[in-house]
Amino acid sequence: MRLILYSKPGCHLCEGLQEKLEQIQNLSFELEIRDITTREDWFGAYEYEVPVLYLSNHRGAEDAEVEEGSEKLLPRPSPRASVQQLEQMLRKYLAN
Repeated sequence: MRLILYSKPGCHLCEGLQEKLEQIQNLSFELEIRDITTREDWFGAYEYEVPVLYLSNHRGAEDAEVEEGSEKLLPRPSPRASVQQLEQMLRKYLAN
């Protein structure tokens, strides 16, 4: 499983979510951070939305041209959510 976090430099919400994701130990996933300032299409889509988290079925890091429907947008977790709450949320979406 791969999680994709759309982020931008200086975004405290993005940094907080990334730190919590990196602390999860009971789930196996690859975390890919995508800096929206590196691509116009990402910036246009997520400028006011970051952090944005996707669950990806696609295997190949840095492959921006993914198949339609291979990435699922996850709801943004509360910045107050604990690492355990974040893990529970991810488990729920993995089960579906």
